[in-house]
Amino acid sequence: MKSIFGTDGIRGAMGGEPFVMSSLLNIGNALALWALERYGPTPTLLLAHDTRASCALVKSILKSALFTHPITVHDAGVLPSPALLALMRKHTFFDAAIIISASHNPYHDNGIKIIDAASGKLNLYDEQLISSLLAQEKDFHYTSLGCEKIMADAQDQYQRIIIDHFPADLMRGKKVVLDCAHGATSSIAPTIFQQLGATVITLFNNPNGMNINKQCGALHTQALQKAVIDEHADIGFAFDGDGDRVIAVNMYGQLKNGDDLLALLLDHHLYQSTKTMVGTVMTNQGFELHLRKHGIGLVRTAVGDKYIAEHLNQHNLLLGGEPSGHIILNDYLPTGDGIFTALRVIQTLIRTHNWEMSTFVKFPQIIINIPVKNKKDLALPPLSDIIETTLKQLHNGRLLVRYSGTEPLLRIMIEDDDCDHAQTLGTLLSQTLQKAIS
Repeated sequence: MKSIFGTDGIRGAMGGEPFVMSSLLNIGNALALWALERYGPTPTLLLAHDTRASCALVKSILKSALFTHPITVHDAGVLPSPALLALMRKHTFFDAAIIISASHNPYHDNGIKIIDAASGKLNLYDEQLISSLLAQEKDFHYTSLGCEKIMADAQDQYQRIIIDHFPADLMRGKKVVLDCAHGATSSIAPTIFQQLGATVITLFNNPNGMNINKQCGALHTQALQKAVIDEHADIGFAFDGDGDRVIAVNMYGQLKNGDDLLALLLDHHLYQSTKTMVGTVMTNQGFELHLRKHGIGLVRTAVGDKYIAEHLNQHNLLLGGEPSGHIILNDYLPTGDGIFTALRVIQTLIRTHNWEMSTFVKFPQIIINIPVKNKKDLALPPLSDIIETTLKQLHNGRLLVRYSGTEPLLRIMIEDDDCDHAQTLGTLLSQTLQKAIS
C-alpha cells in the first residue's frame, strides 16, 4: 500500500489531493482510528498550526472527523512545531500532537504532521498503519463523541520552557536581527530574545496568511544579511514558517548554514565530548573532513530530520542535523527547534568569542531544483545512465539526485573541489534530466 506520508508528514497544495474537504475528513477519521488503536479508548491530542491562511479550514475539517470519536483535542493555536513536543514533555497527559503546517513551503501549500509524545515523529509502522486506515471504508458514528479544550497560554508556556534553559542575562549587550518568515515564530522569538537581554531587530513578523516564507525566512536570507550589516548587529537568525529550522548570519553578513552551526556547537560544553555526529547525504564533504581531523565520526542518513532523530535515539547520541538548518539537540528534544538552537549557538559564541563564526572550509556545493510533474524512476535508463555519466566526470566529490519528499521537485546536489567544474556539470545534468523527464 502506498503511504500518504512524505519526508515530513502529509503535504500538498490546497485544493489538490489530499487537501480537499472530503480527503481531509477521511484523514481526520484515519488519525482518530489510529489514536484509538495506539493509545486506548480515550486519547488526548494536542493540536497547533502555523500562520498560513488555509490552517483554519484544515483544522476545522480534521476536528470534525476527530470529534466523531471519544477524543479530547487541546487546541493551542499558532505555535512553532517543536513547541508541541516540548509541551507534551511538560504535560504527560498528552498522547500525541497534530501540527498543521507546510514548514518552508509557500502559503498555498499545507501539511499535517503527527508527533508521538514519547518518541517524536512517527515511525514507518505508524505511517503505514494510518495509510491503511485511510484506505478502509468510512463509517462515522455519533454515540461517543469527543470534546475540545482551548490551550490559551500555550505560547507563554513554550516561551518559559526555553527561557528556563538559559541565564537571564545571556545576551545582555548583544544586538540580534531575527527573520521570522511571517510564520509561527513571529511573536514568540522576539519575546524570548528580549527577555534574555538582547536588543532585537525583527524582520518579517507580520503574518497575513499569504506571506509566510515569501522572500524571507531560512530559504531567503538576503534581507537578513543586509539588516545585520546595516544595524551593526552581532548576529542574525532566520527561521522557517514552522520554526523547526534556523540559518545564521554573522556580523559581516556572511551566511552560516546547518553544517556551520553543528561545527560551532561542538565547542559548547554539553557537546565537547561528541565522538559521533549524525548528518545526511547533503552534509558537506568539507564538514566530514573537519570532523575526521578532530576524531569525530559522521553517520549520514537520508534527507529528513526524522531519520536523524531515529539514529540519534537508537545510538544514544546527542547532536545531529542538516545543512538546511534542522538541528537536533537530543539532550533537549528529539526534533529541531530553531529558537532553542539559536540560543545554544549564542551560548557557544559567548564562550569561545568566535563571533565571526569561523568553522571549516566547505567543498563547493551546487544545488539545482527542477520542477517535475511525474517522478520517473531514477534507477532506470535513461535517467540512471545520465546520472552515471555525470558521476564519472567528478574530480573529487559527490553527486546526489533525488526527488523532494515535500514538493514536486527533482533535487540535484553536486560537490567537487573545483567550483566551476561542479557548476558546469550541474547545469548540463539538470538540462539533460529535464528533457528526459518531460
